[in-house]
Amino acid sequence: MNIKPLADRVLINPVPADEVTMAGIIIPDSAKEKPLKGTVLATGNGTKDEEMVVKEGDTVLYGKYSGTEIEVGGEKYLIMRQSDILAIIND
Repeated sequence: MNIKPLADRVLINPVPADEVTMAGIIIPDSAKEKPLKGTVLATGNGTKDEEMVVKEGDTVLYGKYSGTEIEVGGEKYLIMRQSDILAIIND
């Protein structure tokens, strides 16, 4: 990955939304829920007021409308501030 977030920003690879329901109904793209979980791919260095708590490889939960969607090499990622992350999931 050639993207290095600045300051307190984080690059996240969102978990894909489910495409089929339990009953076998295929969900069209327009009706899919936006994923709220993803894996941290890269982090900035933080700021003097906020140290980075998340690190590469962490699985995180974030708000429904958090971050900015970017596309690199045909893949979609999110870049957001660390403060937009709600929790780290410990597996």
